[in-house]
Amino acid sequence: MMSSLVPVILSGGAGTRLWPLSRELMPKQLLKLTGERTLLQDTALRLGTPPVVVCNHEHRFIVAEQLREVGIEPKAVVIEPVGRNTAPAAAVAALILAESDPDALMLLMPSDHLIADTAAFRRAVEVAVPLAQGGRLVTFGIQPTGPNTGYGYIKAGAPLPGGNMVERFVEKPNLATAERYVASGQYTWNSGIFLLPVGLFLAELETFAPGMVAGCRAARALGRSDMFFFRLDDDSFAGLTGQSIDYAVMEHSQKVAVVPVEMGWSDIGSWSALWQESPKDADGNAVQGDVLVLDSANCYLRSQGRLVAAIGLRDLVVVATDDAVLVADKAHDQEVKAVVDALKREGRSEATQGTRGWRPWGWFQTVEQGDRFKVKHIHVDPGAKLSLQKHWHRSEHWVVVRGTALVTCADTSFVLRENESTFIPAGTPHRLENPGKVPLRLIEVQSGEYVGEDDIVRLEDAYGRGAE
Repeated sequence: MMSSLVPVILSGGAGTRLWPLSRELMPKQLLKLTGERTLLQDTALRLGTPPVVVCNHEHRFIVAEQLREVGIEPKAVVIEPVGRNTAPAAAVAALILAESDPDALMLLMPSDHLIADTAAFRRAVEVAVPLAQGGRLVTFGIQPTGPNTGYGYIKAGAPLPGGNMVERFVEKPNLATAERYVASGQYTWNSGIFLLPVGLFLAELETFAPGMVAGCRAARALGRSDMFFFRLDDDSFAGLTGQSIDYAVMEHSQKVAVVPVEMGWSDIGSWSALWQESPKDADGNAVQGDVLVLDSANCYLRSQGRLVAAIGLRDLVVVATDDAVLVADKAHDQEVKAVVDALKREGRSEATQGTRGWRPWGWFQTVEQGDRFKVKHIHVDPGAKLSLQKHWHRSEHWVVVRGTALVTCADTSFVLRENESTFIPAGTPHRLENPGKVPLRLIEVQSGEYVGEDDIVRLEDAYGRGAE
C-alpha cells in the first residue's frame, strides 16, 4: 500500500525571520538548528524512501551534498528558475510522478519544519493513505498546544475514518479568535504538509487554476537535464502567478480531508519558536556556541564563533555570526524580516549572504577583505576540482594547510602538500584539484585592482557553469 507513496520536499524558502543565521543564500532548512543534521536532512530521512526535491538554482549543489551526506539518493532534484510559491512546485512534482505512476501518492513536505516524534508522523501518514486512495486530498492538522496567532487554522467537518472532512481553512487569527478556536476543540493548526493523489491533485488544480497547470506542463516539457538535476524551463515557469497550495486548491476543493496529529511539530518561524524547541539551562536560557551567561533568564543566545558574554538579560535574542549581530526582544522577533528588508534597501550584502559561499566542489569563506585584497579559506571535497579559469584583475597566492592540491598554472601541473605555496599571476589560466581522500584546505590571498567574485572567466568546467 505504501509502495506508491513518494515524498516531495519543497526547499525554496528564504527563512529571513532567523537572520542573521538564515539568509537567502543559506536558508534555515540548510542549517543545523536543533541537532547534528540540517532540517532538510531530517525531512529527507523522515519517511525512509527516496524523495523528489524542488529547490532553487542557488541552493542546488548544497542540497545535493546534504542529501549525499545522509545517504539519500533522490528520485529527482528539480530546479526552479524563480520562486513561485508552493502550488506550482507541487504541480511540477505531481506531473513528474504521474508520468511513471498515475496512481502515485505524493507526501508534500516543507523542508524547514521540525518534527520531534517521527513515529507519530509515520502513523499519521499510514492513517492518511486510505483516505487519499479513496479520493481525498489530505492535510495534516497539528493539535494546538495553545492559542497561537502565527499559524493558520483548519476547522474540522464531517468525520471520516482517522480524520475529518475540512470545513474551512482560516488565516492567522488575532489572539481572541485563536483562544476561541482552541477552546472549541474543532480546529487544528495548518501544518502545510499534504498527502495528495497526483491525478486528483492535478485534476482539481486544472479546475481552479488551469493556467497554472498549463504553465507547469510547459516548464516540464521544455526543461532539460543538467548533471543530476532537472531544470524547469525559465520562461514558462517565470510566467506563472505565484500561489500557495492552500489558495490555489485546498480552500476551493470539496475533497479535502484533515488527519489530526501530535508529533512535536514546529515550523521554526521565529527565534522564539527556536528558543521553545531548544534545550535550556536552569534559568530558561537556550545557549549555543561560545557564550558566557551571567544573571540572565529566558534568552536565546548563540555564537557562531566569537565569544558572547551576556549579563543581566531577560527575554532577549542575541545571535552573533562572523559578520553580523542581532539583538532583539523575543516579543519583537517577528520584526526581524524588517531588518532584512532595510538592509536590502541599503544594498547591504549581509541581507542575503554570509561570508561562506557554497560551490559544487566545496566552499569558500571570506576571512578578511580590504582595499585591493581579500583573504579566503577554501575547502575542496575529495576528488573535486574547480574550473579551469583566469582572472583579469587579481593575482592569487595559495597556501595549503591540509591535504594535497593538484595545481594547474598555465601549461604546468604540480602537486602542493601541507605548508607549501604557489603564486597565480593575473590573466593566467589555472585550476585547483583535490586528488586525495581527505578534504583540501588552503588559504588564498587575492590582490589586485578588483577582487570581486564576478571576475572569473571559466575556460573549462566539470559542472557546466559559464563565466560569472
